[in-house]
Amino acid sequence: MNRPGTIDHPRTNDPQKQAPMTTSASEPTGSATPDFTTTGANKSRQNRTLEMQLMPEALARAHMHQRLREAEVERQAVRVVAARRMQRRAERASMRARRALAMAVMH
Repeated sequence: MNRPGTIDHPRTNDPQKQAPMTTSASEPTGSATPDFTTTGANKSRQNRTLEMQLMPEALARAHMHQRLREAEVERQAVRVVAARRMQRRAERASMRARRALAMAVMH
């Protein structure tokens, strides 16, 4: 069985054992598109891949910053509530002291 292989069904799958491609006689010389480098395409593809790999990290960092801001706002709200509570307590103590002074002056 010595029949030549075709492009779809090569005789062997090992590229080094396959016959080299030859140009067809009907194809004019120089008609093939010139070789071009795909470094730009590969580079952009690699950058996209890198960006996509770093997306979860960037998303996690954004979430962390958002949680930190929320925690800071919460701490500030707690401080404001505590300050108002202390202010009311001080006002009540001041009123008790005034009453006590008024009672002492009246007697």
